[in-house]
Amino acid sequence: MNLLHRHIFWSVATTCAAAVGLFAAVLILGNVFNDMISFVLAGQMAPYTFFYLMGLLVPDVAVYALPMGVLTGVLLVLGRMSAQGEVTAMQAAGLSVGYIARPIIVFGVLAALFSVVVNFEFMPRAHTAYKQILAEAVQKNPLSFIVAKTFVRDFPNLVLFLEEKNGAQLHDIWFWRLDKESRVREFGRAAAAEVSFDENEGELNLILRDVVAEARSTEDPEDYGKFLGTSTIGEVPLTFRVDDIFSRRKVRTKYAWFTYDQLKAEQHRLEVDGDAEGLMKVALAMGKKASTVAAVLAFALIAVPLGIKVSRQETLANLGVALLLVMGYYSLVVIVSWLEKRPEWRPDLLMWAPALLFLGLGIWMFRRVDRVR
Repeated sequence: MNLLHRHIFWSVATTCAAAVGLFAAVLILGNVFNDMISFVLAGQMAPYTFFYLMGLLVPDVAVYALPMGVLTGVLLVLGRMSAQGEVTAMQAAGLSVGYIARPIIVFGVLAALFSVVVNFEFMPRAHTAYKQILAEAVQKNPLSFIVAKTFVRDFPNLVLFLEEKNGAQLHDIWFWRLDKESRVREFGRAAAAEVSFDENEGELNLILRDVVAEARSTEDPEDYGKFLGTSTIGEVPLTFRVDDIFSRRKVRTKYAWFTYDQLKAEQHRLEVDGDAEGLMKVALAMGKKASTVAAVLAFALIAVPLGIKVSRQETLANLGVALLLVMGYYSLVVIVSWLEKRPEWRPDLLMWAPALLFLGLGIWMFRRVDRVR
C-alpha cells in the first residue's frame, strides 16, 4: 500500500471510528434511559454496575452503529477531499476512481469481517450478560422495581401505577387486578400503601390503605353491564413470593442473541424434532446477522460515488444522504422480519434482499462515476 493509499485508509478508518463511536453513544443513551435511568436516579444501582452495564451495551449497539458509521465516515472523508479539489488533482494525475477507492474497499472488507465477529459472538454474549446482570442487580433490591409514575407490571395478575414513592411508602396508587387471561376483574385506587420485604420467607408484602375498588363479573369481566358494585375498604394486604415476581424478569432468550455455535446447535435440534417453524426462525436470525455484514461492505461501496459527487454542492448533504440510506435499509429489514410467520414467502432468503439491493446499487453507482470521471 503506497503513501496515498495509506493516507486515505487511515483517514477513513479514524473518521469511521469516530462516527461509529458517536452513533453507539446515542444508542447506548437510549438503552440507558429505557432500562436503567429510573434505578440510577433512585440510587438503587451501584455506579460500578451502571458503568459495567454501559460497557456491555457497546457490542449490542455496534451491530447497528457499524454500518451507519462506515457509511458516514467514508462520505465525510471523500466529501472533504472532493470539495477541496484533492480528488480532481488525483484524477488529473491519471488515477481512476477505482484506484483511489482501493483502500476504502479494503477497509470495507475488514469492517465486514469485524462485523461477523460482533454479530455472531460479541453481541450475543454481551447482550445476554447485560440482561442477566440487570435482572440480578434489580433482584438484589426487591423494592427497586416499584417506580413512581410508571406502570408496574411485575406483580402476578396485578398492575400498579403510583404518583409518589418515599422509601417503602407509596402514595396515590391506582391498581388493576387481572384474571388468568389478563382481563381486568377489579380496579381501584388507594390513598397510600406500604411495601416490605420478608427476607426469611422470601415474600414481598404490599398493604393498600383507604381503598376504593370496583369489581366486575368473574365470568365475563369485559361485559360492563355486569358491574358488581363499588366497595370501600380500609386496608387490603397482599403477599407475593419474590420468586414469582422476578421469574417474570428472567432473561427471555431470542435467536437474535444466540452465538453462531448456539444457532447451529439449535438448528440441529429442531431438525431432529422436525420443527419447521422453529427452523425458519433460526434461519431468519442467521440471515439477518449475515446480511448486516454484507450491508457494511455495501454502504462502504455506495459512499464512494456519493462522497465524490454530493459534497461538491454541500458538505452537510452527506449526513442527510447517509441517514436516508440507513433508514431505507433498516425499513426493508423490518418489513422482511414481519414475514416470520409466512414461511412460504421464504423470509430467510428475502432477508438478504436489502443488503444485495444496496450492494448492487453501490456497484452500479461506482462504475457509473468511474466512467464519468
